[in-house]
Amino acid sequence: MSKQNRQILVTCALPYANGPIHLGHMLEHIQADIWVRFQRMRGNDIHFVCADDAHGTPIMLKADQMGISPEQLIADVQQSHYADFCGFNISFDNYHSTHSEENRELSELIYTRLKENGFIKSRTISQLFDPEKSMFLPDRFVKGTCPKCKAEDQYGDNCEVCSATYSPTELINPRSAVSGATPVVKESEHFFFDLPSFEAMLKEWNRSGALQSEVANKMQEWFDSGLQQWDISRDAPYFGFKIPGTENKYFYVWLDAPIGYMASFKNLCKKCGLNFESFWNKDSQAELYHFIGKDIMYFHSLFWPAMLEGANFRKPTNIFVHGYVTVNGEKMSKSRGTFIQAATYLKHLDPECLRYYYAAKLSSRIDDLDLNLDDFVQRVNTDLVNKLVNLASRNAGFIQKRFEGKLADKLEDEALFNEFIAQSDVIAAYYENREFGKAIREIMALTDKANKYVDDKAPWVIAKQEGRDAELQAVCSMGIQLFRVLMGYLKPVLPKLAERSEAFLQTELTWQNLSQPLLAHNIAPFKALFSRIDMKQIEAMIEASKAENAAVNTATKAQKTSEKLTALSGDFEPVEAEITIDDFAKIDLRVATVLSCEAVPESNKLLKFQLDLGFEQRQVLSGIKAAYNKPEELVGRQVIVVANLAPRKMKFGVSEGMILSAGTGGADLFLLDVDTGAKAGSRVM
Repeated sequence: MSKQNRQILVTCALPYANGPIHLGHMLEHIQADIWVRFQRMRGNDIHFVCADDAHGTPIMLKADQMGISPEQLIADVQQSHYADFCGFNISFDNYHSTHSEENRELSELIYTRLKENGFIKSRTISQLFDPEKSMFLPDRFVKGTCPKCKAEDQYGDNCEVCSATYSPTELINPRSAVSGATPVVKESEHFFFDLPSFEAMLKEWNRSGALQSEVANKMQEWFDSGLQQWDISRDAPYFGFKIPGTENKYFYVWLDAPIGYMASFKNLCKKCGLNFESFWNKDSQAELYHFIGKDIMYFHSLFWPAMLEGANFRKPTNIFVHGYVTVNGEKMSKSRGTFIQAATYLKHLDPECLRYYYAAKLSSRIDDLDLNLDDFVQRVNTDLVNKLVNLASRNAGFIQKRFEGKLADKLEDEALFNEFIAQSDVIAAYYENREFGKAIREIMALTDKANKYVDDKAPWVIAKQEGRDAELQAVCSMGIQLFRVLMGYLKPVLPKLAERSEAFLQTELTWQNLSQPLLAHNIAPFKALFSRIDMKQIEAMIEASKAENAAVNTATKAQKTSEKLTALSGDFEPVEAEITIDDFAKIDLRVATVLSCEAVPESNKLLKFQLDLGFEQRQVLSGIKAAYNKPEELVGRQVIVVANLAPRKMKFGVSEGMILSAGTGGADLFLLDVDTGAKAGSRVM
């Protein structure tokens, strides 16, 4: 296929909709965006889409914990994610959600085709079941003692101490990570995708050059160990799409997540009148590329192409896998403040700095990338400020002051200009092959040559001598011409700096027009194009990250404490929790008078109290509805309240404390009696 006017669709892995974007995520999206912007500069017809991955048990449980609907949670997170990507100048043509009608339709279509073609099997399996929450537990929501090395507090699928893998039913003393209850084994019918049926196709695809060599080698290991059928169903309760023809079965999140690529593009097609089939049909001549991290290449290089093949859709042209981000040579750390959220970075630093630094270190391999903060500051200041922008500023002043902003009508050094233009194909090949680090090295080598040219010509000396105005204009114009070429080469990496440079140069930077110099052309007065990084900005960002992470940890601990204490008031079933006398001393128990009490109509368990604590009034929600079916009779009664419990936002309002009760639960719950002589607000000792 010709390198010109190619039809290309590019996707990034879908961020999970239960947490913020951090600098690790940004590596992939910056890498993909640079490649997409380069293709646009080359004149290719390219579409760039992404979406939030919005289904699964973790989202369902987090929404429940926050007292909001899953739909509200994913809507809020999607808005936050998209704002972060816009902040880093990621140029998506469409940003969608897997919780969309397009994704539902496509998931059902693909499932139906797979089933009709004989690739969906069913069988009954045994799973761990939480009897308190009435839900089957995913592997990661079961914890216990490793059956191999006996390490405690390990997940239900693998041990982080000895790296053993096992079934959740093999755990010693398993417990639900959701409720703390001891799970029981229950049987349930599940649906499986018959991955082994596609082994021959996958092996052929593996050898076709569609994958990086490291991924192809890893695939061979999976072939050697034997492909297994893949469980694509989950039991209710589950936040996702119901499987057609079933009552309480849902598509596993990993089935509909990659279909989200198709759904986001289909949504774009509706908006822009594009032809969906021409990109996804079996005989499509368009190119399809997925940028992903190495942690999910198993799904993308095995299940995804097999699903597409079995449902009669085209497979990806290639899957581009990258490594992880470390900071200062170590895993990103919340305690050290190096687990940096995208939004936190944007409050302190220019996004183009990170785009440049990542580009300078990226290759086509799956190597991890280290964000060394000292090197980050030095490289950005040296390359972008001292070399690149300085090249423009040191010449533009003379052009503006002495020649009214007009460049010379011919090149002072045509051979040097042609040398810069001759590197166009080399740099383009580096971009095309995702060897961004090599492209940056080539561009910076040219930048050094440009600055050497200016140093050798010394326009500041020429400017002081009579009769050399034409020479001064020619030399400074040459410096501007070289800056323009360099800025054009860097436009995919630094789109906003390129935009400011275009305003200064009074011309658009395209790959095709760089070879045509701006002769007798007027430029705008020079304005500062880029700012240096001060190490104090880095330090402020680190401190802000520490504070944010500490706040999250505190909130998490408070939530866990709230859930344990709430168990005492009947909102949840009782859980065992051992605390020290110091922990107990922190609890502020106060007498409160019930001013009003009413049932919450939408809840089966909650009563809403208005309490007088003597020094203030508060609203408290308590799960004792089953025990008091005439809540109005509680008005005037004195109760014991945990007064220093952090307010908790629940589905039906904010609860600003906790009323203590005793009993086994349900109707067997009784408010603790208080001496009627006790004053509201007095401490309970």
